[in-house]
Amino acid sequence: MTEKISLLALFPDIDPAAQAVEKLRGMGLTDDDMNVISGTPATEAMLGRPHQWSNVPRLALGGALGGFLIGVFFAFGTPYLYPIEVGGQPLIPVPPSVVVLFEMTMLGLLVATFLGVFLDSRFPSYAPKEYVPQISDGKIAVFFECPVEKRKKITDALAALGAESIQPAEAQKL
Repeated sequence: MTEKISLLALFPDIDPAAQAVEKLRGMGLTDDDMNVISGTPATEAMLGRPHQWSNVPRLALGGALGGFLIGVFFAFGTPYLYPIEVGGQPLIPVPPSVVVLFEMTMLGLLVATFLGVFLDSRFPSYAPKEYVPQISDGKIAVFFECPVEKRKKITDALAALGAESIQPAEAQKL
């Protein structure tokens, strides 16, 4: 097994960073070996990276279904458990039942979405993270691991693409 080194290349803009990701792929690194760190949001398509799949939509749909079922119980089950006859009114009034169904469905959806995002982002993380203060000033960093013997070739290629600095990265506590 070859020994790997972690490097961090700092770019002034997103275009050279996207070209660097392509160049690293062309030099044999996989997407699992790279991470783009930015102070501003950048989509996967902007950087030429594969789309990140999430379980949040499925969890949200499950929460909405669970909320709907709880709403059905409240709207239709409770009147049968505790019937209250009010002069000439139906046992289950439709307009208030629709409101209860809607509200419980939305409550289930919102709670499941919040929990899904919370769990999907692996929050909180107490592990050391890679950070460079220049990222807060608008720079884009490409963090990658490469074999030690390819270091010189990769650093020369990234410098030709406009990297301001390419240095070994150390994980630090924030």
